[in-house]
Amino acid sequence: MRIIAKRTLKKFWEKHPDSENALKIWYQTVSRSVWRNVAEMKKQYGTADLVGNERVVFDIKGNKYRVIAKVDFEYQLVFIRFVGSHSEYDVLNKKIGAHKI
Repeated sequence: MRIIAKRTLKKFWEKHPDSENALKIWYQTVSRSVWRNVAEMKKQYGTADLVGNERVVFDIKGNKYRVIAKVDFEYQLVFIRFVGSHSEYDVLNKKIGAHKI
C-alpha cells in the first residue's frame, strides 16, 4: 500500500512523542502490505473498523491514538485523513462522523 501524507503522522508524533514508535510501526507495516479488500486488511489489523465512504479507523498504541484513512484497495493507496487521540476522535466523530473525514 502506498501511504499518502506521512507528513501528517510526523507532525503528530512531534507533538506527541510517545506515539512516534507506534505510528512508525503502523506506517512500515501498512506500506509493506498488499490488501485487495477489507477482509485482507482485517486479517492484519483485526481492530480496524470500516466506517463507510472507504474510511477506515486504525487503533494505534493500544487504542490511545487513532488514524482515519481513506483506503483505495484497487489502486493500493491509503490517504491519511486524521491522526489524533482517542478523545479527539470521539469529539470529531460526534461532530461530523468519521465517514466524512
